[in-house]
Amino acid sequence: QVQLVESGGGLVQPGGSLRLSCIASGFTFSSFAMSWVRQAPGKGLQWVSDISRGGDSTNYADSVRGRFTISRDNAKNTLYLQMNSLKSEDTAVYYCRRNSADGVRGQGTQVTVSS
Repeated sequence: QVQLVESGGGLVQPGGSLRLSCIASGFTFSSFAMSWVRQAPGKGLQWVSDISRGGDSTNYADSVRGRFTISRDNAKNTLYLQMNSLKSEDTAVYYCRRNSADGVRGQGTQVTVSS
């Protein structure tokens, strides 16, 4: 079955960095564009970034552009999100999501930015 498993979250101080990973299985990873979305406490899902099937095209929300970098390794069925210069407002559960009609996503990984 389709599975997306995120990892790499944790507690980090403002200004710090984290790298999230998402391992995909159960489908042809390279056939789908992918996204990262996040949900802050008490708020709805927010789109963060997406990447094309081949990785040659990326998009970012204004709030993270210049600080976050999305990438993928199709040989490893893995999606990444490099997050630098983290701010307290980046605190959220981060999910990777397949860009498909069903919008399947993983269980999420918690990112907490706090001093």
